[in-house]
Amino acid sequence: MVVFEGVSKDNLLKLKGFSKEKPKTVHEELRLKKGEVSFILYSSGKLLLQGKNDAVEKEAKELEKRNIGERIAAENFRKEQGWIIGTDESLKGDTFGGLVVAGVKANDELRQKLVELGVADSKLLADKEVLPMAEKIKHLVPCEVKSILPEEYNKSGEVTALLNKLHQECADYLFPGKHVVDKYPGCTVGEVQVEHAESKYVEVAAASVLARAGALQQLDYLSSQAGFRLPKGSTHVKLALFELKERGLDFRKFVKVSFSNVKEFLPED
Repeated sequence: MVVFEGVSKDNLLKLKGFSKEKPKTVHEELRLKKGEVSFILYSSGKLLLQGKNDAVEKEAKELEKRNIGERIAAENFRKEQGWIIGTDESLKGDTFGGLVVAGVKANDELRQKLVELGVADSKLLADKEVLPMAEKIKHLVPCEVKSILPEEYNKSGEVTALLNKLHQECADYLFPGKHVVDKYPGCTVGEVQVEHAESKYVEVAAASVLARAGALQQLDYLSSQAGFRLPKGSTHVKLALFELKERGLDFRKFVKVSFSNVKEFLPED
């Protein structure tokens, strides 16, 4: 899998030797085929080349010669054997939402299919591309997703203990396999604990996509309950917290009440 940025549809259509294919998601601007290689152009201007490694590399070099866009260095995942279970989480640092932990299990054959699917590009995916990618992953490999809403999160006590519990539950569900965790402070689970594991293990990269998809779905649900769009992250959330208060909504159902930026909006005991 190779990725180019800043690619235009017009420039791609000028190339010869390609056959057009029907886009598979609404986020695809164009889908082409040449030999064993698929060329998928997203509305963000990212172009993914997928297929057998040698064929993809050959086509990528041709595109570089034609200055079709800027090539991005692909992730080099570690070579593993046997079944690997990768787990990752999302929403941990977000003010709104609870917590989502996901796990993905793959062997040699499925690892290659995940790479060809474009999972190696998980960090580059825009929000609108995450859900379609997550659905493809779910249909390709064994997986598990744990989504905890804020109300349950706020009753759980210490967040690290909750993280350890959810990561372990995902691994237990997918057992047997070597459990690889994207290491976080206080992590006590997993046979392999690695920081930035999503760039080293394709299973963790795939789990990060599922966790992000679960986070987006949870925020969509909570937004419908609140009656307005809830923001991601924790930086620009003050107006949304003020809106919660103005509407008289129960903060425990929408935010992490232990966060310092939330406490100023809570009623004093």
